[in-house]
Amino acid sequence: MRSRGRGEVAPGSFRWRAYLLMGLLTLGALGLLYRAVNLQLVDHGFLAKEGDARFSRVLEIAAHRGTITDRYGEPLAVSTPVDSIWVNPAELALANDQIPRLAKALGLDRQELARRVTSNLDREFLYLARHKQPAEAAQIKALGIPGVYTSREYRRYYPAGEVTGHLLGFTNVDDAGQEGLELAFDHWLAGEDGAKRVIQDRYGRIVQDVESIRPARPGKDLVLSIDLRIQYLAYRELKAAIRDQRARAGSVVVIDVASGEILAMVNQPAYNPNDREQIQAATYRNRAATDIFEPGSSIKPFFVAAGLASGKYDAKSIIDTSPGFFKVGAKIFEDEHNLGAIDIATVLAKSSNVGMAHIALTLPPQGIWNTLTRLGFGQVTTSGFPGESAGLLPNYAQWRPIGIVTMSHGYGLSVTPLQLAHAYATVGALGVARPLSFLRVEGDPGGTRSLDEHVCHELLGMLESVVTAEGTGKLAAIPGYRVSGKTGTAEKAIAGGYSTERYMAVFGGVAPETNPRLAAVVVLDEPNVSIAGQHQGGQVAAPVFARVMGGALRLLAVAPDEPVQAPEELPPSRLPDNVRTAALQ
Repeated sequence: MRSRGRGEVAPGSFRWRAYLLMGLLTLGALGLLYRAVNLQLVDHGFLAKEGDARFSRVLEIAAHRGTITDRYGEPLAVSTPVDSIWVNPAELALANDQIPRLAKALGLDRQELARRVTSNLDREFLYLARHKQPAEAAQIKALGIPGVYTSREYRRYYPAGEVTGHLLGFTNVDDAGQEGLELAFDHWLAGEDGAKRVIQDRYGRIVQDVESIRPARPGKDLVLSIDLRIQYLAYRELKAAIRDQRARAGSVVVIDVASGEILAMVNQPAYNPNDREQIQAATYRNRAATDIFEPGSSIKPFFVAAGLASGKYDAKSIIDTSPGFFKVGAKIFEDEHNLGAIDIATVLAKSSNVGMAHIALTLPPQGIWNTLTRLGFGQVTTSGFPGESAGLLPNYAQWRPIGIVTMSHGYGLSVTPLQLAHAYATVGALGVARPLSFLRVEGDPGGTRSLDEHVCHELLGMLESVVTAEGTGKLAAIPGYRVSGKTGTAEKAIAGGYSTERYMAVFGGVAPETNPRLAAVVVLDEPNVSIAGQHQGGQVAAPVFARVMGGALRLLAVAPDEPVQAPEELPPSRLPDNVRTAALQ
């Protein structure tokens, strides 16, 4: 067989294999080219979406809620940063051996946590714990458990606690207003969360901020009309009275006569909005605005105002109350003693039911109804407080003589403490009904005339006699200040009539009488007669009025009508830290 020399051409089989190899390489190159084109042009959207799903995230930027302050800037409600713990159930399920560690760190039952995770594998987001302190959340994140993440949120904190609980209300776990002023002004206080797109690594750490989708808009701050010093003072005195009298509940409202601003509103029993376990319907309702009651004799000044406005009566008018009782139909109304012929000031000072019956029955029903309506009874105030009651004032067309007399004694109509305080404030403003406001008022508050100025001057003079040594409200006297007010004691309605053991004790009034600055109403619900031994408004509500109003006048530096000894300072040990400094200024 002859061998090939060096110059001989390779046989055809070799060339064929070379061509085949080149062809395969060319096809491979074309396949790669095709695939590259396909990935870049055809499948680009799908692949980009899948990539984003694995590494790109849209994160919310929490916006904090606006701060609520009192009229002097003292914080009443603030939002503090907290962290919430959440998981991606599908990721955590792949590391189910870490669930016991996570459960222990969160204080949860491991079996319950495992059940929650495995039953939500179709979800990418599941809260495990809300509103943890940042340091505590950082410790949980440091465990390095796959699928466990944290998110920044804000939680509402109320520095004054239960002192302002009924007034401010509270927010839910998502920081939305649920009760009180938090609810009334939720549209103002609530912020708008922002959003941004980020790239995260497999451990959830942010590698890069890609873009800002929407900037966070913080909530707006809210400045209230409340004076925290007076609020605390009213809270302290009401709580002491409820304790001493063993009363079921109580309310105090203080209003600035000149502006219509509500300076204080407190209730007992109270609750602490910082403790969510205390947030129950029975405790968080604001009784001063929502609860109605028959006001008893505290309504008498406004029937007298109707008589003065009618022109039939004036400060010199004499009412003959002999023989000490008055019969209307089958019902007999009587006074404790036969007072004989007395002027209207004495009718109020002695709270004469017979005298009020004489006055009320000589007035046209429509005239009485018009006066009471203009003073705000039977309708909600302008305060805007959520759930406020309108009270109950029947139309005069339904009135009968017996009904007129019982209403003049404070029965057959119902009011709220806020309504009653507003009516006294209107008299203190010499007949101008100022719009009630929970916000600090700047400039002229406006108002509508409800009573003639001369009528109010006469009525204030008459009401001053209630607080003198001969009146039923002598315990409401404030050293150095002239006080005008009226006591009220009403039997509570029960099935089949009225109880002789359950009472509403009331005192309402204004001070100083010479130039009224403040109006206040104190209501005690069911002071325990068997334990405390007292139940009348002049006995249990009037002293609270004196202490609250006296302290408030001094805090506001209202000049006394006559020189008095310097009052004792409020004991610092009884003031919370955030109130102490302001209260002693």
